[in-house]
Amino acid sequence: MERQFEAGLAFAQKKDQQDHMNKIRERFCIQPETIYMDGNSLGMASKDAREALMKVVDLWETEGINIWNIEDNKYFLYQDFLGARLAELINARPDEVTVMTNTTINIHQGISTFYHPTKERYKILVDDINFPTDRYAVDSQVKLKGYEPAEAVKVVASRDGVIDEERVIEAMTDDVALVLLPAVLYRSAQLLDMKRLTEAAHKRNIIIGFDLCHSIGAVDHDFADIQPDFAVWCNYKYLSASPGAIAGFYINQKHFAMEPGLAGWQGNRKDTQFQLKQKHEHAQNAGGWQTGTQPLFSMAPLEGVLKIFEEVGMANIRKKSLDITAYFMYLIDTKLAQYGYSVGNPREDERRGGHICLVHEEAYRICSALKDSGVVPDFREPNVIRLAPIALYTSYEEVYQVVEILEFIAINKKYEKYSSERSMVV
Repeated sequence: MERQFEAGLAFAQKKDQQDHMNKIRERFCIQPETIYMDGNSLGMASKDAREALMKVVDLWETEGINIWNIEDNKYFLYQDFLGARLAELINARPDEVTVMTNTTINIHQGISTFYHPTKERYKILVDDINFPTDRYAVDSQVKLKGYEPAEAVKVVASRDGVIDEERVIEAMTDDVALVLLPAVLYRSAQLLDMKRLTEAAHKRNIIIGFDLCHSIGAVDHDFADIQPDFAVWCNYKYLSASPGAIAGFYINQKHFAMEPGLAGWQGNRKDTQFQLKQKHEHAQNAGGWQTGTQPLFSMAPLEGVLKIFEEVGMANIRKKSLDITAYFMYLIDTKLAQYGYSVGNPREDERRGGHICLVHEEAYRICSALKDSGVVPDFREPNVIRLAPIALYTSYEEVYQVVEILEFIAINKKYEKYSSERSMVV
């Protein structure tokens, strides 16, 4: 898509005046003298999320155990209520999505459900640059089946930090039982062609699942078209549902009759759940993959912030996200390239997620300098500054200001006063 940008501050301010999401920004807790660029790690708090959380706190106080029965059992069925609303963000059926546990446990749930190795088909196919928790879960699952990761985990090597989809498809050989891949790479923001990969896997009778942690809420996925077997994601990044918020889980309706790999009483059919039978009767929907009692305080902020997503619409969010990140790349090329900065993410709209991968050999120390200058970024080894202009609450003027600060840091070598020793959380 051809876009026309200009380098001056006046252009950024004009873009903000034309931005229909400006009023939405007011519903987030913008901090004074701070430019928040880390919404791809932890989304900014919203007033809607806080209001929803405090409502549940108040209900616990006044209703006690009756909280499960009020409002037509809303909170006992909260996972179905929230799952149906999340499904709209990825164009899935309401009963194909639920919320539960965390991303890693949901990966375990997906793999343990679908991974039933045989002598001929026993490998799990992964890439070598996905977020490590996915690989940890995969290795654990193959060990539980009596294999060593070296023999049962098939790793497709990346090229220059990019997953080569052609190589992934070539690796879908007859011994592969399951594929697990990211939708968007956490480091480089590469967006995979999920439909192509899913069709290739299914053509070979291979199960395929995706990790949407770095795409949900930024990319308008169409699961009615893609039709993967399962997917997992966290809800605390672009979706801003609170630190460590409950995670999301999708399972394609064609698998509803399968036995969950990890069974628990909350996954039981609701009409027989309180009969407390010793035999699990799992619900024939995504809720059948639930395990323990749902944590309402972890779920409530998601209800609040989803109001905002529903009002704005994922298509509009994606449109602005692509435009503001393209503007960011334009300013990097125009103002920062001469100081050793470069863009490390794909540039094509259809190949990138919602954050900028800014590369510099002094990335870690520049991150420290940014923090002291009122900018909140994050760092990824060995040389990446991740900057996420979030469509709902980041302004074009803030993007311009960040570029000005990055230029000042480079010209004055302000980063040199900071240590290169890594802190615990970066």
